[in-house]
Formats: sequence, structure tokens, C-alpha cells
Amino acid sequence: MEPKETQDIPSIEADSTLAAIVFTDVEGYTSKMAANQNRTLALVSRDLQLMRGICEQFKGRVVEDTGDGLFMYFSSAVNAVACAQKIQKEIAQTAAALPENNVLKHRIGIHLGDVAHFEGGKVKGHGVNMAARLQTAAQAGGICISQTIYDVVKNRLTLTGIFKEEREIKGIEELVTVYHIPALESSQSTAKKVFISYRSHDPDLSLAEEFYRALKAAGHEAFMAGQSIRLGEGWPQRIEAELKQSNYLLLLLSEKSVTSEMVIEEVRRAKELRDRNSQGKPIILPIRVKFPMNSPLNYNLREYLSRIQQREWKSAEDTEKIVQEILEIVTEGREQEETKETQKYPVAVSDSQAKPLPVAIPELPQVIELPEGQVELTSIFYVERPPIESRCYETVLQPGSLIRIKAPRQMGKTSLLARVLHYAANSRFSTVPLSFQLADGKIFTDLDKFLRWFAANIARRLRLSNRLDDYWDEIFGSKDNCTAYFEEYILQSINNPLVLGLDEVDCVFQYPEIAADFFGLLRAWHEDAKNRDIWKKLRLIVVHSTEVYIPISINQSPFNVGLPIELPEFNQEQIRDLAKRYGLQWEGTEVEKLMAMVGGHPYLIRLALYHIQRGDISLDQLLEVAPTEAGLYADHLRRHLWNLQQNPELVAGIKEVMKANTPVRLEALSAFKLHSMGLVYLQGNECSPRCDLYRLYLRDRLD
Repeated sequence: MEPKETQDIPSIEADSTLAAIVFTDVEGYTSKMAANQNRTLALVSRDLQLMRGICEQFKGRVVEDTGDGLFMYFSSAVNAVACAQKIQKEIAQTAAALPENNVLKHRIGIHLGDVAHFEGGKVKGHGVNMAARLQTAAQAGGICISQTIYDVVKNRLTLTGIFKEEREIKGIEELVTVYHIPALESSQSTAKKVFISYRSHDPDLSLAEEFYRALKAAGHEAFMAGQSIRLGEGWPQRIEAELKQSNYLLLLLSEKSVTSEMVIEEVRRAKELRDRNSQGKPIILPIRVKFPMNSPLNYNLREYLSRIQQREWKSAEDTEKIVQEILEIVTEGREQEETKETQKYPVAVSDSQAKPLPVAIPELPQVIELPEGQVELTSIFYVERPPIESRCYETVLQPGSLIRIKAPRQMGKTSLLARVLHYAANSRFSTVPLSFQLADGKIFTDLDKFLRWFAANIARRLRLSNRLDDYWDEIFGSKDNCTAYFEEYILQSINNPLVLGLDEVDCVFQYPEIAADFFGLLRAWHEDAKNRDIWKKLRLIVVHSTEVYIPISINQSPFNVGLPIELPEFNQEQIRDLAKRYGLQWEGTEVEKLMAMVGGHPYLIRLALYHIQRGDISLDQLLEVAPTEAGLYADHLRRHLWNLQQNPELVAGIKEVMKANTPVRLEALSAFKLHSMGLVYLQGNECSPRCDLYRLYLRDRLD
């Protein structure tokens, strides 16, 4: 006999079938109803009538009117998506001829899955629930489809501008892959999408709001995190989606925002997206907010914005003029001017310009530098990690030498590189620092184009004329041409040895075919130095954060020869010494407390000491809120969370590591990537959290 509990449950019979379910709703419906209920109801009725007619054209059935949208059923996934596309297209075309207050924007979600049919035409099941949740993830005027829908329609429909993201879906434990079809821009419309990057304090905030209002009034779409992200919405996914759809990134740079890791990450991501976008979007428009033109940007921003003309806002009197200029640029769809030719590229520091390094620790300066980017050559806050510096100085003087510097971000790689180049310059060597962040994405599309860019940049920084055409002959191939350019022109034209400091070579790793040939070429030059005097003049310093995954023969790789340097964290004695330089008389207890939270991470340690010395916060206060959104490290932690959300294959692994009490063994590639990001310690393939700060923050955010 069956248990009583089973006997008491009534039998429900329903036919199950595979169907495409479509849900629509109105963006901002509740606020529109509160502002003018009758007008909103009339506009909704108008649009739903249009949707019903289109649904019938594509052989669909309206199951239910949800008030501000429709629940539709299709036996064909292709018909479902085609119907949604036509709905958004006709609404957008109609909107072009209407006043703004007569326009509604609709969101559409579509899923292909099992549903159950009941008497009375009702349809229920997991497929229905998924479509309803996808609809809430869609952007205004856009369509959000599931992986199952995408797999069916990707080769049968034109999906303009579609992009993929991994996001959380209520009721599903793992991240879900979804695809966004962005809102259509009517051919009659000049509306552009502008992402406003700003610091949420005045004057940045007030100015951002001025731009927001002006852009909206001019018919453009503006995104401000504080204005646009709904309560409970995943902000990393939303920021990523908005950047991908934006025509412009309006970048407000103040003294505080230029040190923000999230701002730097937004600019880095925008540049990456622009390099890969055939239309060159988003275009970056930088505006300095009470931050003079002669005030230096940090290392990363300086590289990203090296060619872009910037504007300066000094006071409220400048607002109208700058807002008007930005409106003109956006409306006309043009770019901001480039900098003058002489400003585009930094030049190598000559021997006479090289500043001496500090030989003793002077008194605490009146104005303490904010920790960000490279530690200046003359700074008293640079911490040596013996014997690393002395070994680098010794090696760079050796003919044909190669130094490899590897560490996660913010561990001091670029600061070390600057000191090695400085030492070489003081030893009467020619030095050229080159960051691959400077290269546009199109440079990496072709090996010949890349090597020409590389060779021309080195010559330019040595103040040599561009003679590529004299040495580049397609008969011989790109690598042979580049070798000849160095051997017969660059190295012959200088009297001193040449040290190339190649920073951010991770940028090259993203292009395996280019990378294998380029790094193989560097290895060949290094090997030639063993036998030929001309190549003994060249010394290489290669700096990178991530592990090298590109397939290179062991005999062609420069990553298994030369002097390997992997920067360690600071130890207790180094932190205690650094605290003294900040004027803090710390004993062992304070150092141990700080290290218990952030380990020996150089940037996190310096940031804490800087704010404690200034009296902004006490050590105990800092530690209490450190792993929260209210803490000193919130910006740093949000950057890591955003990066993880863009790499969903790493999320499951990092969740496991952060929750475990013992080291966790991960798949090798995931383990190396998490180590390269600086989030974990790695021993073999076993990972453990780098510090409590990451463990506490990510454990809560990734549940």
C-alpha cells in the first residue's frame, strides 16, 4: 500500500512538450504608472495590440496578458525569436516619430524547454519560469535568449550585435549562459548610448548628472550606475553588458577617480572592446574634473589614454561649454581629437635625464604619494626585496642577457622594471621601455603589421628615422625583415648596448599565432648573442602577469631561458620598515593584524599605511570593514569580482577554494589563471586563498 502522504496528493495529468516561450514587459512600468496611470495604460494597450498581431503572423499563441506584457507560446524557436525581433523593430520605428513621453520600451525573454499543457489552455513548467526570468535580464528595447534557443537559431536568423554573458538566475545554483540581442537603433534615429564613468562624490557626481540629463534630453541613452542599476541586479554583469553596447565611454577623471581600480578596469575593458569592434566602439571621451592637465595619470591610465585628447573642467562655469561639446561629439557620431604628434609616445630617458635613486630614507615628505601604479624612482616608499634588485642589475650588464619578471598585478613588476632600466641608463646604456598596452587591437591581426609596429616603435624611441621600407622585403618574410631592421639598422646606429623593457606582454598572449612567432624571434635573438657581437648589444627584459599558455617549442621559447624573477609578497620585517617610512611606530602586533587580513600584498599594504598615516581610518576600523563594500578595499575587490564574472569557468573553482579549510586541487589551467589574478597561492595544482580579504569577500558574493 502507498504511504498516506502519496494517497493525499491529487493526480494531475498534463501533456508535456518542447516549446519556445516568450515573455515581454515594459521597462520602468511601476514608475510610469505612478507618474501617469491613465497614459501608461493607454500606451501599454497600444503596444500589446501590436504584439498580438505580430504573434499571430509567426504562428504563435498568446497564453496570457500579464498587465504590462504578454506570455506567448511557439512550437518553433525560430518563429519565437523572429517574432520578438519584429516586435522590437516595429516599436522602435514607431517611436522615432513619437514624442518621448509616448514611447514605451519593452524587454523580451525567450527560452526553449519542456512545458506542460492543462485544461483551459494553461501552460506551466520549467520552460515558462526560465523565459520569465530571462525577460527580467533583458535590456530596455532588447531581447534575452537562453543557450537552447541560441543553438537552434544561430545559423538561421541574423542576430545583430548579439553578445553572451554568464549570470545568476534565481532558483538555479550554477551560472547560466544567456545571449543578449541589443535594442535596435531606428534608421531615422541619431540616438547613441553613452556609459558615464564617475566617482559618486561631488563635483564628479553633480557633473555626471548634468551630462546624464543633457544626453537624455537630446534623445540619447545614458548609463550611470547609480541611476540605472536596479536593486538586486548583478552589477558586474550589467556594467559589462552596458560597455559592450555603448557608443561612448564618458570618463570623468578626478584626483580620486584616477586611482580607482574600477575606473582603470572600465577603461581597459572599453579599449579591449573597441579594438575588437569593427566600428571602433566605445569611443573614450576623457574629462579631467578639477584635475589639471599637468597632473600625471597613473601608469595604466597613461598608457590607455596616451593618444586621446582630454578636456578639463575647472568649475561650474565650464559645465555648459563642455556639456555642449560632448553633445555635439555624440550627436555627430565623431571621435575626440588625438593628441599632438609629440605627445603620442613617451621617449626614452637619456643618461643626462636619469634621476639618482634615493640612497637613504629621508624624513617623511609633506605630501605623501597615493599608492597607485608604478612607484616613482625617487620615492622613499619603494621596498627592495633582496636579492632580486641586485641580481637584475648584475644580469642586465651581461652581453645578450634576458630577464623575465613575473608576478600578479600590483606586486611591483613595473616599478622593478623602471629601476633596472634606470640602472642600465646610469651605466651608459640606451634604454627603451615599451608597453604592449599601447598597441591598438588591429596591430595584432597580422604578424607583419605587428612586427613593423614593434620595430618602428623601438626606432622612434631611440630618435631614429623610420626606415622600414628600406629593410622590409616581402620575399624574406616578416621575422627575417624585423631581424634585419634590428641587426643592420637599429643596433648599428647606436654606440651603446640597448636594453628593451617589454611590459604587459600578456597583451600578446591573447593572440597565439602572433605570440608564438614573436616570442620565438626574441629567443632567436637571445641565442644569436652567444655567437655574434652585434646581438651581444641587445638585452631583453620581459614583464608579464599571467602564465604562458601559448604553444611554443621548448627550443623557441624565451620563457625557459635567462634570469627568472617571480616577485614575492612583503615579509613582516619589510612591512615594519615600510610603516616607519610612513611615520608609524608599529611593533609586531600591528603588522601581524594587517597581514592576517591582506597577507604581504604590496599594494594592499601600502594603501592601508597611506590612509592610516593620514588619519583617515585606524587599523582596527580598517580591519573591521575591510572585506565589505564600505571598506577601504571595496574598489579593489569589485574589480576582482567583475573579472571573475567575465570568466565564468573560474567561478566554480574560486568558490570551492574560498569555502575550503584546506588547499583545493583544481584543473591546471584554472589554477594558473586564479594564481595569475593574484587571488590564490599555488603549490602544484593545489590552491588556497591568498588572504582573508579575498576569502571573506568572495565567499559571500559568489554564493
